[in-house]
Amino acid sequence: MSLSWFAENPGTTLLLCLGALLLLILLSKWIRYIPNTRVGIVEKLISGKGSVKSGLIALNGEAGFQPHILRGGWHFLTPFQYRIHKTPLVTIPQGKVGYVFARDGQSLPATQALAANVRANDFQDVAAFLQAGGQKGPQRLILREGTYAINLVQFVVLTEDQLFYLPLDRSEQDTFQKMSAVIAERGGYRPVVIKGADDVIGVITVHDGPSLAADEIIAPTVGSDPNDAPTYHNNFQDPDKFLKAGGQRGRQLQVLVEGTYYINRLFATVEAVPKTIVEVGTVGVVVSYTGSEGKDLSGDDYKHGELVAVGTRGVWSEPLLPGKYAFNTYAGKVVMVPTTNFILKWSQSDVGVHRYDENLTEVSLITKDAFEPSLPLSVVVHIDYQKAPLVIQRFGDIKRLVEQTLDPMVSAYFKNVGQTRTLIQLLQDRSAIQDQSSVQMKAKFEQYNLELQEVLIGTPTSGQQGGQIEQILIQLRSRQIAEEQVETYTRQEKAAIQERQLREAEAKAKQQTLLTESDIAITVQSNQGKADYARAQQEANRIQTLATAEAEKVRIMGEGEGKRIKAIAEGEAEKAARVGIAQAMAIEEQVRAYGGPNFQLVQQVMNRFAEAIEQSKVDVVPKIQMAGSNGSGSFIESLLGLMLSQKAGELAGVAVAPASPEAEALKAALKQSLLKKPEA
Repeated sequence: MSLSWFAENPGTTLLLCLGALLLLILLSKWIRYIPNTRVGIVEKLISGKGSVKSGLIALNGEAGFQPHILRGGWHFLTPFQYRIHKTPLVTIPQGKVGYVFARDGQSLPATQALAANVRANDFQDVAAFLQAGGQKGPQRLILREGTYAINLVQFVVLTEDQLFYLPLDRSEQDTFQKMSAVIAERGGYRPVVIKGADDVIGVITVHDGPSLAADEIIAPTVGSDPNDAPTYHNNFQDPDKFLKAGGQRGRQLQVLVEGTYYINRLFATVEAVPKTIVEVGTVGVVVSYTGSEGKDLSGDDYKHGELVAVGTRGVWSEPLLPGKYAFNTYAGKVVMVPTTNFILKWSQSDVGVHRYDENLTEVSLITKDAFEPSLPLSVVVHIDYQKAPLVIQRFGDIKRLVEQTLDPMVSAYFKNVGQTRTLIQLLQDRSAIQDQSSVQMKAKFEQYNLELQEVLIGTPTSGQQGGQIEQILIQLRSRQIAEEQVETYTRQEKAAIQERQLREAEAKAKQQTLLTESDIAITVQSNQGKADYARAQQEANRIQTLATAEAEKVRIMGEGEGKRIKAIAEGEAEKAARVGIAQAMAIEEQVRAYGGPNFQLVQQVMNRFAEAIEQSKVDVVPKIQMAGSNGSGSFIESLLGLMLSQKAGELAGVAVAPASPEAEALKAALKQSLLKKPEA
């Protein structure tokens, strides 16, 4: 058929269009499309079986909400018989949990707060849930992270971010929002995480199940054996198993330690409680509020209470040693008892770190002489760790022991001591009283299972009268000063006597020094004389020996020298003889050569004269003018004439006038020169 036919037959065309539209409408009622991110909840409108008689879900094909849902895709349905409600898939984020509320099912009994778990494919099979006896209301089973295709008519899913449900009534929204607020307040949308670094434990309080007996305050531990499947509840994460194992409503004795736990907070809440830490130097005495009645272990000699075994009700006979413990403090308490020495101070202004003595004050005394001083004390006490349970059983805690027992006992003891001594004696005998009290009070402390190490007594202070101690101290100081002065004078007197004796001894010592020095000097001089005598003898012997040797030497040298001189003389004589002969011969020849003896003499005299002038360094120009008788002639001629005349006068015996010094020197030089032997 062409387009022109439709144009030529407009009526037929209109009928065809209306028929096609009607067909499309009929097909939309028969075929439905569900996106893959949603589900379709089927509501049956027409059914030959009638409507649902009870409940909300039509399990047998009645008219009403059907238990099954439609997943994504195309679905063929009878038109006008079904209505499809499209709802989103339920998504639980990572690390979160979701809670489920069932709108249909069996009603909860009066003793049950949450619906029992029914394995229905995580609430994705409504028919299986209802047929298995699923209960309406909040469910014990929770949803972990993931995506679920849930019929949101039967189940309402509550998450931290939104509510997943198909609204049926306006009032439902308020109910679900209040329920979600309660869960959020309990932190129920997140798992319970206990970190080891926090040093805490989780104390569980169960809100479902049978109630505790009238005499119980905490539910005992149940289902702790993982091999016992019917009773094992996996640390409260499986409520049904917990209740089947006999679990009860209320605070539980079992606690949670480090780890992650997915617990339904509508079923059980978790409270973080610090771990019990027993420090070094202490022990923890456990006083248990729960458990069965135990047998007394304290012995027949102990009449102040009972000690029971660990795990039973009462004071445990074994204390907790230093360490960390996951102890449920709602099921009992741990009393810390110091096992190291601790000091109790009876002093209002000084309190120990443990504060056991914060209410103790100085002991008020009345002395024998009616003074009322206050006495500060310090008592060192030790508790044996094995006897710590006995102390706690008897007194409850250490502070009560101190205030109700030790304080009256110690105060009474020292009041008795104060009445037997005067105030001065109390001050002066403090050390003796301290030693005596340490011995006598030790037995009293042992009666209370304590060990007294030492008693320390302080300085008494003034009591109510005021100024007593100061006055006594002033008197004691004055008395002591007087006694010290007497002692000082006595010692000074002794010192004076000693000084006089010292002076006498010093004088004697000085004289003794002189005597000693003189004796030593005599001895020294005697020894010195002996030494000089010995030295002189040695020197004489030496000189004698040297003289003998020198004489012998001189004798030998003289003999040698004589022989040498003799040899020389003989040689000289021989030489002189030979020289004389030679000179005589030479002179003779010279005389001949000079023309006679006179000329030879003159020549020889002149040579000797020249040598004399040179050796004596006499001025050549004479200071005395010499002239002959006739006033003429040379100096030499005059000198020769003088000499010849003087010689002649001496030969003739005629006195001649002495010559001048210069003439004498010249004469001596000439004489020495003339005495020399003439050269050959």
